[in-house]
Amino acid sequence: MNKRCHLYGKVFKSHIFGSPTIVSTDAEVSKIVLQSDAKSFVPSYPKSLTELMGKSSILLINGALQRRIHGLIGAFFKSPHLKAQITTGMQNYVQQSMENWRDDHFIYIQDETKHIAFQVLVKALISLDPGEDMEFLKKQFQEFIAGLMSIPINIPGSRLYRSLQAKKKMVKLVQKIIQARKKESDIISNKVPKDVVDVLLSDTSEQLTDNLIADNMIDMMIPGEDSVPLLMTIAVKYLSDSPTALQQLAEENTKLKTQKDELGEPLCWSDYLSLPFTQNVITETLRMGNIITGVMRKAMKDVEIKGYLIPKGWCVFTYFRSVHLDQNNYDWPYHFNPWRWQDKDMSSCNFTPFGGGQRLCPGLDLARLEASIFLHHFVTQFSWAADEDTIVSFPTVRMKRRMPIRVKRKVGSYETFVGEHCCSHPKL
Repeated sequence: MNKRCHLYGKVFKSHIFGSPTIVSTDAEVSKIVLQSDAKSFVPSYPKSLTELMGKSSILLINGALQRRIHGLIGAFFKSPHLKAQITTGMQNYVQQSMENWRDDHFIYIQDETKHIAFQVLVKALISLDPGEDMEFLKKQFQEFIAGLMSIPINIPGSRLYRSLQAKKKMVKLVQKIIQARKKESDIISNKVPKDVVDVLLSDTSEQLTDNLIADNMIDMMIPGEDSVPLLMTIAVKYLSDSPTALQQLAEENTKLKTQKDELGEPLCWSDYLSLPFTQNVITETLRMGNIITGVMRKAMKDVEIKGYLIPKGWCVFTYFRSVHLDQNNYDWPYHFNPWRWQDKDMSSCNFTPFGGGQRLCPGLDLARLEASIFLHHFVTQFSWAADEDTIVSFPTVRMKRRMPIRVKRKVGSYETFVGEHCCSHPKL
């Protein structure tokens, strides 16, 4: 991509996913595209992905219905009630996972964070606890997500067909939950929503059908498998390669933990988000890691932006990675430097890790919270040595070897005491 930018400029023509496409690595052009309404640009995705998502997916619908669903979910995700629930769940799942880690044994961070984040998100969406249904859902979800970037051929035995069948099974499970929730609401009025299903069911609009809600619950599980765990994993990768940043992060989190222990108080969600250097580490990980590399839109009419003509019917790929790694926007852009964010404005159009405009990811605050909680417990309980691993950026961002590390539990941590007295298995 850098070579093409050098040859053709920051905005150029290409042919991605079989469609004529304008690629934008210009922050201002991308901002205008993302902030435009459906009269100018609508979402565009590969055919296999659109078939799996369905026409009623929040990723594909436009207009008033999209704004309504996005607003309901966004408001709920920002609520202190959900943040407290997420914090409790995340702490429990992280602790359960880390209690099984053994000194000098390999831990694959990418696998661990996926297991944790998926359960936390599913709890927020449909209030499903660990058990038989959760295991069934995880199994079917793996089958489903494997088809997102597959060849768009839907015949028995094909990758896309198997993924669609898996989604049908998951939708059936969610519909059972929806029906049970409706019966509850007939008995209990004015109930405080405990999850996204409750929020959407409480809407008086007849547009939010049971099928639409069930379909979108499955689609919204994708960040629990993809972007959120990768944020945590890549942060561990960068910290492993930056001892100075790791030391400052550990000192900041240890100080908070000691203060809360002395007061006899548990950590709440605002405690985790109050740590400035931890937030800078997460921000820098988002900038460098580019977990969401870009967003596709389709022009509904001829649109001219900064002298560039985007013809009707053409796609636009707003490529975030080039903006985030542009030396004109960031000094030493390929160098992990959390300190750069001490005095830097994150609202700039040069920083768009969660997209922008009307479709800005509603879960961005929760992603930061989950990463903050994971990093806090990780650096206060363990030291580690990372094996060699590299970040793969195509077709999706991931660690090539799933981020293997050897951990060593820190002596004297509160969690060690809990683990030794609460776990049925002996410590090694």
